[in-house]
Amino acid sequence: MSVISVGQAVVLGAVEGVTEFLPVSSTGHLKIVEGLMSIPVDDDAVVGFSAVIQVGAIAAVFVYFFKDIVRIVSAWGRGLVNKEERYHHDYKFAWWVIAATVPIVIVGLAAKPLIEGPLASLWVVAGSLIVGSGVMWAADQMGRHKRGEDDTTFKDAMLVGSSQILALLFPGFSRSGATMSTALILDLDRVAATRLSFFLGIPALTGAGIYELKDALGAGVGLAPLAVGTIVSFVVAYGSIAWLLKFVAKHSFNAFVIYRIVIGVLLFGLLATGTLNS
Repeated sequence: MSVISVGQAVVLGAVEGVTEFLPVSSTGHLKIVEGLMSIPVDDDAVVGFSAVIQVGAIAAVFVYFFKDIVRIVSAWGRGLVNKEERYHHDYKFAWWVIAATVPIVIVGLAAKPLIEGPLASLWVVAGSLIVGSGVMWAADQMGRHKRGEDDTTFKDAMLVGSSQILALLFPGFSRSGATMSTALILDLDRVAATRLSFFLGIPALTGAGIYELKDALGAGVGLAPLAVGTIVSFVVAYGSIAWLLKFVAKHSFNAFVIYRIVIGVLLFGLLATGTLNS
């Protein structure tokens, strides 16, 4: 019998879709909801399930940014065979995304026992939600929001890409929150920071989902819950992406900061009273 039912997969897929690209920590929210549904958050199958349904959210990015992705990949392909094309920003950007993914892959493989063990604790999630809120607020205040997407450099991509490690090691910190905060500190505007976060998430999250698929299936998650969770994640994530890009064009990240603090404090309370097990 699957450790996650189809009904639970629907709920978790919706949570993943809503939160994957919002700077509120999809991993943190998944662990909280799993805990509320009495699903063991540190079970190998559950960890694998969470990684696999991220592929649905990433698929939404592919669909939403299809024209941009085709443009970047085409420029990369032309540059491989034509030296003159290598001066094009899209060609360089493609290589930057690849290079910026290397740090999180190395840390992810090296620290896998910690990530799936002690660091999977809901206490870590609660603390990371609150600490990450402070980082996000400071970044939004410090950033001058004067640079657009075309102004990004290799240094920007590497620093923003490497910041994904924070979310990997401290679930609750938020991959989107870490990358957007870093981009804001580098003076990218909010829309450019958000779009860069999306593009840098494609290889990292896709790779994690594929890597964990065998563990999820082999450790006790049925194919039906995996498929349902991934499909629901895709549909909900598409709407979440569209909403977020419109939101950040006109608003600061303060609403997310406040929300994260509230959720973090609430989670500490639930853990302290024994309502949730860590």
